[in-house]
Amino acid sequence: MSETAAPDSRVDTATRLRVLLVGATGTIGRATLRALVRHGHQVTCFVRLASARDASLQLPGVTVRSGDVGEAASVLYQGFAEEPFDAVVSCMASRTGAPDDAEAIDHRAHSNVLAAAKAAGVTRFVLLSAICVQKPTLAFQHAKLAFERELRESGLTWSIVRPTAFFKSLSGQVKRVQQGRPFLVFGDGTLTACKPISDGDLAEFIAGCLTDPARANRVLPIGGPGPAQTPREQGEALFALAGKPPRFKQVPVALLDTIIAVLGALGVVVPSLRAKAELAKIGRYYATESMLVWDAERGRYDADATPEFGSERLVDHYAKLLRGDVADDRGEHAVF
Repeated sequence: MSETAAPDSRVDTATRLRVLLVGATGTIGRATLRALVRHGHQVTCFVRLASARDASLQLPGVTVRSGDVGEAASVLYQGFAEEPFDAVVSCMASRTGAPDDAEAIDHRAHSNVLAAAKAAGVTRFVLLSAICVQKPTLAFQHAKLAFERELRESGLTWSIVRPTAFFKSLSGQVKRVQQGRPFLVFGDGTLTACKPISDGDLAEFIAGCLTDPARANRVLPIGGPGPAQTPREQGEALFALAGKPPRFKQVPVALLDTIIAVLGALGVVVPSLRAKAELAKIGRYYATESMLVWDAERGRYDADATPEFGSERLVDHYAKLLRGDVADDRGEHAVF
């Protein structure tokens, strides 16, 4: 997908909207900004003061305003600035998923943005959520679900986008393989599966939610082009691209259980370790749960029921990383 941000001349001007974008400085947020501009929308990014000069936001026709999403009044008066807007798009997410961070960003900050949007007369809200909230056990999942409920009950037209795994979260072992080291898998590498989606394809899907009536007032799980892949299959593809024989090292899930138990016990005495225990729980969740649509009636994940969108494949992203065409931009998504 093109990385250019010039408006598409084929876009119907009747569909061009004034959009407030929050979460614009994350990798998905930056891609979504480019997609919104390509669709011809007039975009205002509301960011922290420290990010106001971020070069990735400096696109033709884009307005950048700064303030605090932790305060509804800041969003209303510094973000919307008493100007008319048609829609809000949120790509905000907590950086760590730890309980305090999750409550502050995944729930409260979003509630502030929603309150300001309603006060400003906005009628449409597109939310980037996560497919893992289908089976909530973690603090950030419950925080996301709490806001999803508020949005659905808000009276606005809404779309809740729940993507599967991102390319960046599955790219942490490229250097290991290049260095001739084994690819790490939990269990035998077939415990989970997903349909990875690229930043560009996900951004295009999010932008399309603003004008596609079929996506209005719907929870929208979305993956990239199939078929679903297990971690072992991802590793095999990476070894093939690198021209190296496959080598895997199995990590027992029980190791994560031990880490969680130890950190949980120590957290009673050392409060900072409670957050580390939650991070370990997050790691265990992703090691044992597929990022696919959950069929509650059958008690299993369903790859066939997981919608697909876009054309970019994980194997192509791996090839770009191996060639050095793109950077490893995982940030908080780093695991290995």
